[in-house]
Amino acid sequence: MGMSDAFVARSLEEVRFWSRIMKEHSLFLRLGFRCEDTSLINEANHFYAIFESIEARANAFTGGTDPNVIKRFNDEVHNAVSHIWLFKRKVLGLILTCKLPGSNNFPLLVDHVSREANYFRNRLTELNTGTLEPLPDAIIDENVFFLRIMADHAKFISHLLDPSERKLIDQANHFSEEFDKLLFQARDLESMRPQSQTVPLLDQFLDQNRVSVKSLRDFKKTARDLIEACRIKSIIHPLLADHVFREAEHFLFIIDMFERSLTGRPFQAERLDA
Repeated sequence: MGMSDAFVARSLEEVRFWSRIMKEHSLFLRLGFRCEDTSLINEANHFYAIFESIEARANAFTGGTDPNVIKRFNDEVHNAVSHIWLFKRKVLGLILTCKLPGSNNFPLLVDHVSREANYFRNRLTELNTGTLEPLPDAIIDENVFFLRIMADHAKFISHLLDPSERKLIDQANHFSEEFDKLLFQARDLESMRPQSQTVPLLDQFLDQNRVSVKSLRDFKKTARDLIEACRIKSIIHPLLADHVFREAEHFLFIIDMFERSLTGRPFQAERLDA
């Protein structure tokens, strides 16, 4: 695969995945607003429509699309992501200054979705400028980012389950503690670089994270299936349950790609069908 082909394939992969995530963030934020927050609801609906359109256009492109077309598309998507990031930070500010009493969006959730928008925006910049991080830096930075995302997910699940679902809440809290520890370990490795960036240490780092992410992914899949079947009590939207499951799958895919690049070993990405 040539450089231009790789650029197109990687760009479409990122935009297809993250535009759907941004679209769903718009829905989740809207569901958390109070009925009188009509201006915020309209803004959320506006962003939902924007990213639904971006997702459809990204799915219509093929690997043979002119790289210059994709580069312009990435710039356009970057602009949209910058605007939704600003919207999310505005909402966070309103919540933290008690301007939206009684709304159902946790401040951490709003911060979480804004971090994902910022991540997406940075990925588009890296792709368009061709300034991808060296592999050892990328391994640490991506894991620091996604381990925090996974820890957040466990906390959200715990807080959105009905208080009577004691067993599931215990499991979610266990995952929250586990991923907090993994995140601290990743930050320790981060502060020890470049000396920490040996192949054996990075390989062990990926292996350890993979085991935990697989366990969390499986828990999320079970929770999603139970929610869809109306078998547990919660205020979790079925789409949110599927959303966090897909992000765990995405993280596993990234870990497997890093493993292959680091060691040269082929991998079989173990994906659970949605």
